[in-house]
Amino acid sequence: MSKKKQEKVKHSGPERSVVTTNRKARHDYEILDTYEAGMVLSGTEVKALRQGRGNIVDAYAEIHNGEARVHNFHIPEYDYGTWTNHPPRRIRKLLLHRSELDRLAPKLDEAGLTLVPLSVYFLNGYAKMELGLGRGRKNYDKRQAIAKREADREIERAAGVAAKRGRQG
Repeated sequence: MSKKKQEKVKHSGPERSVVTTNRKARHDYEILDTYEAGMVLSGTEVKALRQGRGNIVDAYAEIHNGEARVHNFHIPEYDYGTWTNHPPRRIRKLLLHRSELDRLAPKLDEAGLTLVPLSVYFLNGYAKMELGLGRGRKNYDKRQAIAKREADREIERAAGVAAKRGRQG
């Protein structure tokens, strides 16, 4: 009887290549929770995303009739596409687990909570969207967040200087 050699395969973490992010979302919204959703895309949409093209700045997601959908997600037409090209701003279906949809639906009915796309990326070859359940910030909230961030930076800087002096002394 011969024994088969078992090769040990080293798995590094999942390969994630970011296509686009919505940096403004974290500024305009207080993100309470994040979700990862797959997307139903056509071939030319995937090819355009692989070129690094896509814009989610004006996009928002909703749950309608038990399905999650994203609106205003702009994927420009694929350069080398023919008559099979896609419309750039169509409504796209998001793939979430039923339990996630059931948990999200009542939260979205609350006043002030919305589902905001944070980033679009490829994970192991599949196009994914990171969604954030967020509450809109008022201008004074944004100023408070900026002031807190700057104060934290000052504390870190002072601690770093103190630690540096301790090593030199």
